[in-house]
Amino acid sequence: MWVLAGLAAAGSVQVDVRDAAGKPLSEAVVFLESAEAARLVKPMAGAEMGQLDKQFLPRVLVVTRGTEVTFPNQDKVRHHVYSFSPAKKFELKLYAGTPANPVLFDQAGVVLLGCNIHDAMVGWILVVNTPYHGVSQAGKLNLDNVPAGTYRLRTWHPGMAVGAPALDQAVVVPASGAVPVALRLSGLTP
Repeated sequence: MWVLAGLAAAGSVQVDVRDAAGKPLSEAVVFLESAEAARLVKPMAGAEMGQLDKQFLPRVLVVTRGTEVTFPNQDKVRHHVYSFSPAKKFELKLYAGTPANPVLFDQAGVVLLGCNIHDAMVGWILVVNTPYHGVSQAGKLNLDNVPAGTYRLRTWHPGMAVGAPALDQAVVVPASGAVPVALRLSGLTP
């Protein structure tokens, strides 16, 4: 029998996110925070917030602190992408194609994006201080290979009021197996 020293036991968190009416909710960002998780954060490679058909794609992007994000414009019109959010203020003046320099997101928080030319273009980048995160699709999200322990499970959605903090609750991840978490988000705007 072989024993792998230093290999931590890991479980998963199976998240079901619904709105106040009980309908499955996409685009909810769910992440697990702890002091140990913060020590494991590394920048992500290849993060991208594109623009196509005068929309940000994806509309919601989650990245770890320290990640550089590129902003490729795949439209035939130019865009002027900006954010005045406290977590990251920046401006990519009127451009086509992909700007030469990516934008560094080095502070955790919600970054609301806009286009100075196309007012209907809105997107979000959520910068987290943990490697355990994801975005729900049709109300479902699995966070796998999470080391056993106690975490703060935080949930954010673009329909929440601007400046509203992410919902916060404790969760204990088992050494093996999965812990189910059911979330209901109320007061969301469409």
